Amino acid sequence: MKKKVKIEIKGVVFDVELYDTDTASEIYNNLPISGRATLWGNEIYFSIPLKCKLEPEAKVDLEVGDLGYYPPLQAFCIFFGPTPVSDDNNKPKAAGTVNIFGKISGDISKLKNANNGNTVLVYR
Repeated sequence: MKKKVKIEIKGVVFDVELYDTDTASEIYNNLPISGRATLWGNEIYFSIPLKCKLEPEAKVDLEVGDLGYYPPLQAFCIFFGPTPVSDDNNKPKAAGTVNIFGKISGDISKLKNANNGNTVLVYR
């Protein structure tokens, strides 16, 4: 059964479905997690205190709403549109290979209101 969690940024709460992956399990088992947002195009990322290995299904070409983990920075990544390295103006692309461990459901357009330094809270 897929696990459900929440992400909160600037008082806005987003519903998230975690996939059945090692990275998702590691994150779920260590909730709540919080960090300070860094924006890179239409991606929000922040470092988390977890070390997860790159998974076989890891990739760089993503879909809007994907959640990824970038091992070199121990970063939790939220993709909500194109990034500076995107080939397609509508789709996000990661700077490096990420483990896709979940997806935000519903309207994610409010993520565009996030700013560098905003607190991002992930909880059950």
